[in-house]
Amino acid sequence: MNDTRFQVSGQIVDVVGSRIFRGKIEIDNDKIINIIEEDNDEDKIIMPGFVDSHVHIESSLLVPTEFARLAVTQGTVATVSDPHEIANVLGVEGVRYMIEVGKKSPFKFYFGAPSCVPATTFESSGAVIDSDDIEELLSDDEIKYLGEMMNYPGVLFDDNEVLKKIESAKRHNKVVDGHAPMLKGDDLIKYCNAGISTDHECSNMEEAREKAQLGMKIQIREGSAANNFYALIPIIKEFPDRVMLCSDDAHPHELLHSHINGLVKKAIGLGYNILDVIKAATITPIKHYNLEVGLLQKNDPADFIIIDNFNDFNILKTYIDGELVAENGQSLLPKTKVETINNFVAEKVAAVDFRVRDERKEIKIIGIIEGELLTEKLIGKTKVVEDNLVSDVDNDILKIAVINRYEKKKPAVGFIKNFGLKKGALASSVAHDSHNIVVIGCSDEEMAEAANMIIETKGGFSVYSSEKKMLLPLPVAGIMTNDDAFKVADDYMKIKDLAKSLGSNLRDPFMTMEFMALLVIPKLKLSDKGLFDCEKFELTSLFEE
Repeated sequence: MNDTRFQVSGQIVDVVGSRIFRGKIEIDNDKIINIIEEDNDEDKIIMPGFVDSHVHIESSLLVPTEFARLAVTQGTVATVSDPHEIANVLGVEGVRYMIEVGKKSPFKFYFGAPSCVPATTFESSGAVIDSDDIEELLSDDEIKYLGEMMNYPGVLFDDNEVLKKIESAKRHNKVVDGHAPMLKGDDLIKYCNAGISTDHECSNMEEAREKAQLGMKIQIREGSAANNFYALIPIIKEFPDRVMLCSDDAHPHELLHSHINGLVKKAIGLGYNILDVIKAATITPIKHYNLEVGLLQKNDPADFIIIDNFNDFNILKTYIDGELVAENGQSLLPKTKVETINNFVAEKVAAVDFRVRDERKEIKIIGIIEGELLTEKLIGKTKVVEDNLVSDVDNDILKIAVINRYEKKKPAVGFIKNFGLKKGALASSVAHDSHNIVVIGCSDEEMAEAANMIIETKGGFSVYSSEKKMLLPLPVAGIMTNDDAFKVADDYMKIKDLAKSLGSNLRDPFMTMEFMALLVIPKLKLSDKGLFDCEKFELTSLFEE
């Protein structure tokens, strides 16, 4: 806690009163004790600190304390964080870990109870969080909401376990986050009527409008994998009080340059109402999730930022509870030592483990769509060598495999198009949602080498080719590191660039690869149990019948 009394003057953005005025703010310790409207010649602008309304901290590859060190430089003071990723690895223990590590930082982390662990029964996770666990978590005041309800079929078909989890949230007067890509009509109405209040999976205005009309808050997402900002920002004109901003999944190198502030700057630059935009990043999530974050009101916590102007939007200072935590792009939060926990059983694999016997039929191929979590379901053929289906590099059809990291099992193998590798292989133990090992490569031998780099270190990203290789270790749950945030951001850029040097034109090959095992986003994905048809919501044969 800051034990000094001070004041700041400038143009004050009052999101509660919907106005901007000149004045000064007096702070004592962690509270705003007075706000005085008065003329001054200060050009700087004072506004509430930003809130990321939906993020998985684990996707930054950083433990919460290190995430905070990056986020404060971008004017973020709080996050609504679904610890779904670590929960799939370590269950309730993982959720508690995130809360306890978050407490080591002044940054305001607000965690939810992950509703879908595992996300489906068609994949192997490291843990299960059932309705009894959800009840236990939601009874804790530190848990603010029920995390994204990805199991929308469970809602639509009145699955007893799903309904128990939603009822727990209602009983504890906590909101329920949604996750319903492309859901519409009567199905969407039933989903909303179950008590689900948000959605961050809209990909177009028609979808966002229908959900907003039903009362849902629309979380406009611009993360490392899915970029929906330009498609959805017009909704703020129609439903200014039902819009929030989020990153969902943000890799560390991107947090170095932009977070929620980047979305606010872009929206203002496009001519949208300044107050509407800032409200979407502050008061709307704060009120929706009942967060203890200040809004520049008397007696509020002194959580605010100072910027130079609305055009350049440079974050000059970030304060949390009256403490200066970032200034001119420099984080003032110290590095903090935290415990390392993990759950990793997988043993080394060999090239023979990736063999697929040719059945002389066409195969189903996962088609990547750049900038989307959605994929296409393609039908085609690949090369055959000695009765083994192999990658057809010339036609950009590559072999993909998912290896169960919680049990010793044979990999599940499929094929993918539009990934672009010309040589080598990439592997990752960050693979939503169960975080098994996913590997994509130009040959079975290279895939085995890349996967074994991950298995040896019990987590991380790897690049392997005959000419070069690189590993970024992720020892915390196999999905995070407690290493210095700025070093991790630099290391991630290096391994991403190395991956792209093998031929991929994707903006971020690793981020794309991470979502190829995410079964709740259509149309075709791969789990450790096999190829999955996300529209039929069932495992399917690799071979076309």
